[in-house]
This record gives sequence, structure tokens and C-alpha cells, in this order.
Amino acid sequence: MGTKVRHVEIAGAGFAGLTAAAALAQRGWSVRVHEMGDRLRTTGAGIYIYENGLKVFEAVGAYGAATRDAFPGRAREMRDDANTTVARIEWNPGGALRMYSIVRQHCIDALAEAATRAGAEIVTGSEVAGAHSNGELVLRDGRRLKADLVVGADGVGSPTRDSLGLVRSWKSLPDGAIRLLIPRTQDELTRPECQVYVEYWSGPRRVLYTPCSDDWVYVALLMLNSDEEARRLPVDVAAWARSFPHLESLFPRIGDRGRWDPFLVIRLKRWSEGRVAIIGDAAHAMAPNLGQGGGCGMMNGLSLGVYLDRHEDVTAALTAWERDERPLTEHTQRLSTYYGWPTTWPPKLRARAYDLAHKSAWLNRQRLRTASHIPTGWNN
Repeated sequence: MGTKVRHVEIAGAGFAGLTAAAALAQRGWSVRVHEMGDRLRTTGAGIYIYENGLKVFEAVGAYGAATRDAFPGRAREMRDDANTTVARIEWNPGGALRMYSIVRQHCIDALAEAATRAGAEIVTGSEVAGAHSNGELVLRDGRRLKADLVVGADGVGSPTRDSLGLVRSWKSLPDGAIRLLIPRTQDELTRPECQVYVEYWSGPRRVLYTPCSDDWVYVALLMLNSDEEARRLPVDVAAWARSFPHLESLFPRIGDRGRWDPFLVIRLKRWSEGRVAIIGDAAHAMAPNLGQGGGCGMMNGLSLGVYLDRHEDVTAALTAWERDERPLTEHTQRLSTYYGWPTTWPPKLRARAYDLAHKSAWLNRQRLRTASHIPTGWNN
């Protein structure tokens, strides 16, 4: 008599949910993923994927597709209100750690391809209403789907998580961002200053310029939530040009692109309840200052598959998984928040603080701890 195939219902087809889908399907699980949208898509922006995230791509067989045409990270500059470079970080000087900036949609497509290739089913237009700890996913249309495991990877507003009362704290940070992609010009392909990532400051406003491929530049406009002028959509070209006159030619290219999102930090009482696990932003939304929100979500999705493969008992697997994996994620959350504190400081004090942070060997080790981590499941 053959071994029973275990079944998982996954809410959410983002970075964490699709990674978990691929990891579980590759380990013999029957997998169904529910995406509320009519197709798999993400906001039109880029993402930084560091060594830890690249190893997850390798582990699930998505590396080639995800990094095709991606832009390799070389250096990141921080420039002050006078457009003077106050800090420069050379990325990967010894070759030990890779990093790419990638169009987010390419990552989603690569993970979806890896999951479906392993046998996972992805259902679009399927909206989740909640879950029960006995391993039941409840859809908005009233259907109840029984499984050996339910995974809530349905984002910061997760109905899966909220139906179980798992939130310990939900903190709104003072800032947020409008993130978008714009076509890369021929001039930007050749100008030296366009071959690195640049973070421009003007008061509490920031512009992050990130090449993602030969075709696209990822632009993030960051501001305090109280700055209604900077938050305005479509983007107020004149307002941003006043703050960054040296980028005056950049802002008209934005057009009606972009969506404003506030930054949040979410912590849970626990990452699971019975046969339900919560992963990704639903479990640990964080400030974007270390560029590791997606990386942590993917690592936890991969390791979830590993622990469920190690343990026949689902609840025992989830307990061990959280015990071992949660500390690094919470370290990343904390440090990401700390790096955002100087946003509200006077410009000279802020520049001095970041300069000291970049020169501190201890702080750099803490900052790179997540990027240099070998994800559970990378080599097995």
C-alpha cells in the first residue's frame, strides 16, 4: 500500500507562497495555490535579490529564469541635499556575495514556472476569506477546502492570518514609497553614474535610482507619510523637481505610473496555528531598508518545505520550523527599522550617522548577516 500524498492549500501567489509551492511540490506534496487576481502579477517595480535569495532561486530551479537580463549590483551611493556623495558601498568586492536588481514580475514568473513544473496547481481569481486551524482554507465564495496543511502567504492584509488572531503587533512606520519602473534610455546605458545604484536625499525625501536590466530602471520615491505633496498620484513632477533639480529630466518620464505604499512592521504571536502556517509579509512585513523582505519570505517558504519533509507530524514540523527560522527574520526586521530612523533627522546629522554606520565593521556584519546566510534547503 503506497504512502498517502499530503496536500497543501496556499493562499497567495507572491514570493513566499510560490517558493513554498515549489518546495513542497518538489518534495511530493499535492499543491494548490490561490491567487485573488485574474493573473499572476506584482506591482510594477524592481527588487534587490541578495545571495540568500539567489540561493533560494537555485534550490527551487528558478535561478536562470529569474536572473536572465538582471542587473548585477556593483556599488551603491548615497548623495546628500547638495548631490554630493556622502557614502559609497562597493558590493561584493571579494566575490563571495552576489546581488542583482531584478524586475519583480520576472521573479514571480520564474517561481510560478518552477512550482508548476514540479506539479503545483495555480488558480487565479480565487479569493480567500480565512482558515481554520484543523487545516481548512475558506474561500470568499463559501467553499471550504480541507488539506493536511494550509499556508497563508496572502500579504500584509492577510485574511488567513487574521482569521486565526495571530497578530501580536502592527506598527506603521513614518514613511512610505511610490515604486515604479521606467524605460531605460540609451544615455543611461552608457553613462558611468547610471551603472550604480544611487540614493538621493533632499530633506526627508529620497529618490532611489536602480537599473534592473537593459530595458528598465526601478525608481522609488520615498517620503514621510505626512508629506501629502510628495505622496500625490500621479506623481507631482514639479514638486519632486524642486527637491531634486539635478534629476529634473527624470520625473516627467514617470507619467501615471506608480502606487504609494506605507511601510509597516508586523510581528505575530506565532507563525502557525494547528495545521496553518503564515509566511511572507503576512508574518513579518518589514521596512525595505535592507532589501530583504522578499528574501526572507522566500527563505521561509523553502525551509517550510524542508521541515515538513523531515517531520511526518505537521504541527511538530511547524514548531521546529519557526523555532529555527524566525530569529534571523526578526533580526532583519529590527535592523531594517533601525536603518530607517535617520529619515526624520536633520540632513547633516543623518549623513554623519549613515557615514559612521557604513564604516562600522560590526554594523556591516549585522547588515550582511541575512544576505550571507545559507538558506535551509539550499543543498538538499
